[in-house]
Amino acid sequence: MAADRRILNLLPTTAEMTLKDRVTAVTVRWRTLVRLAAATSAAYAISTHLLGHEQAFFAPIAAVIVLLAGAGLRQRLLVELIVGVALGVLIGELLILAIGRGAWQLGLVVVLTAAIVHFSGLQGLARTQAVNSAVLLATVIPAAGADNPAVTRFLDALVGGLCGVAMILLLPRNATRDLAVEVRPLLVQLQRVLHGVAEALKQGDPAHADEALELARGLQGQVNTALNTAANVAEVASMSPVRWRQRREVAEYAAVLGDIDNAIRDARVLARRVGTLLRLGESCAEQTQRSIELLADGVHLFEVGLGNSAAQADAQAELVEAVRLAMTALAGEMTVNTAAVAAQIRSLAADVLFASGMSRDELDVQLDF
Repeated sequence: MAADRRILNLLPTTAEMTLKDRVTAVTVRWRTLVRLAAATSAAYAISTHLLGHEQAFFAPIAAVIVLLAGAGLRQRLLVELIVGVALGVLIGELLILAIGRGAWQLGLVVVLTAAIVHFSGLQGLARTQAVNSAVLLATVIPAAGADNPAVTRFLDALVGGLCGVAMILLLPRNATRDLAVEVRPLLVQLQRVLHGVAEALKQGDPAHADEALELARGLQGQVNTALNTAANVAEVASMSPVRWRQRREVAEYAAVLGDIDNAIRDARVLARRVGTLLRLGESCAEQTQRSIELLADGVHLFEVGLGNSAAQADAQAELVEAVRLAMTALAGEMTVNTAAVAAQIRSLAADVLFASGMSRDELDVQLDF
């Protein structure tokens, strides 16, 4: 777990990365590198040696496109890739046969292909590959005696795409591990945000709340990355027989991520409200500060026991107690800001409790003070 945090916990920007950071960033992606090497080599070998294509450059390109596709897109992308290439080579070949090759012919081929593709309603990669295919047909002169370029390009796209998918099936990501190393750093940083907010109340200094707010805002990129990873590994778990047994765990992790995303958003609102409260010279009861500290403790216990339902009981007890303290603190002098702070504590605790496995009905019973 320490290694996971070192790698993924608030990754440095490109400008800040040390040599060690860069080496680590490469080594943790070893599986992707192996897939790329195997898929591109296999696609090129099949198209060149088995199918006899003399310019089989598009087979490895298609493999790369499928392997490096966005999360959750590969099954659809394979179809889009083939459809786009087929349409592009058809249009491009017909136009080249009619007007030949050259600078002005290239421009006309691109314009007409793009117009036809738009008219057909194709979107995304299919549209891009249709135009790219037409461009390549118009600019790359077939080798003497080579087969029909339209047919070879289509077959190369099919071979490359299937090789990419094959490598995903044969060398799949470890779905639950990959999700765990995305989720845990988010929980660690959420705990830091909450400690910062509690410190702001303790010191009566809104600057601490502002720092916590900036930290929480900076987590959105990591949240988005984690959500993309969840979509990616869910696709892998559904496609690869090697990972089928992980499908239930992947679904649970994906649900947890949604709740953590909501909790981080709640933490931003909480930090902003505490900062406003302190700038206005208002004060909170000591129980409110303690409540936020318990909230942080509950997040920590949830992170430590992640994936172990039996270990979540302590986390749930801390979170429920945090809400109880926040609500009882309102018995004294209450303002709009103190009420808002208590409401955000309850909302954040509810999101983490829901991630820990509590049902909505149980949440209503546990948090109804």
